[in-house]
Amino acid sequence: MTNEQLKSILFIDIETVPIQPKLSDLSENMQQLWIKKSKLLRTDKPEDADPAKLFEERGGIFSEFSKVVCIGIGSLVQQENEWTFRLKSLCENDEKILLNNFLSILERFNSANKEMKFCGHNIKEFDLPFLCRRLIINGIPLPPPLQLNNKKPWEIPHLDTLEMWKFGDYKNYTSLALLAEVLNIPSPKNDIDGSMVSRVFWEEKDNERIAKYCMQDVLTTAKVFMHLCGHKDIEVNPIYP
Repeated sequence: MTNEQLKSILFIDIETVPIQPKLSDLSENMQQLWIKKSKLLRTDKPEDADPAKLFEERGGIFSEFSKVVCIGIGSLVQQENEWTFRLKSLCENDEKILLNNFLSILERFNSANKEMKFCGHNIKEFDLPFLCRRLIINGIPLPPPLQLNNKKPWEIPHLDTLEMWKFGDYKNYTSLALLAEVLNIPSPKNDIDGSMVSRVFWEEKDNERIAKYCMQDVLTTAKVFMHLCGHKDIEVNPIYP
């Protein structure tokens, strides 16, 4: 991959939470639709099948019942022979404001990089489809880089480190943390993980904590990508806003 191609990559990670803190806070129709959906979710114990409990624990991964609260982005910048990595996290309680802020940045980046591609871990399965659905739900037109409907998997240009690591094997999921560990990539010890984001957002109301966690995932993804595409000699030195 050429230097120009590296500079046209927008690394991304999103954090999502249930659209309301509790199932009972949803409209009656949405409660019934969740109860119906929750019956299809697999649980290890009967007591874990309670719809209210499942909503709090797993509602954040279904775009119809959750929202985006943070979007982390990063890009590689080269000045002479030195590379830096610009990092930024967008956090908002109002999802529509958050999505529009993200699209403003995306438009500027896409204008400067006509062959731009997103890169993230499991973004083809989660982050990008989730963003597309939430944009539609909020009545926001999809920008060109996210117009993915009717495209075959191999026609989607975006880069997915999980897909790269699978080497054509579709049976296994490897977490970003595990992948970084086996590649000997130093990963910062975050004080939260993905399962805690909903509680931090709804109960602690600590967007800054979520933003920091999200940026660290973007940085780790960039380091993993550089290893996988044969550029591990390039130091990914972060610059925070």
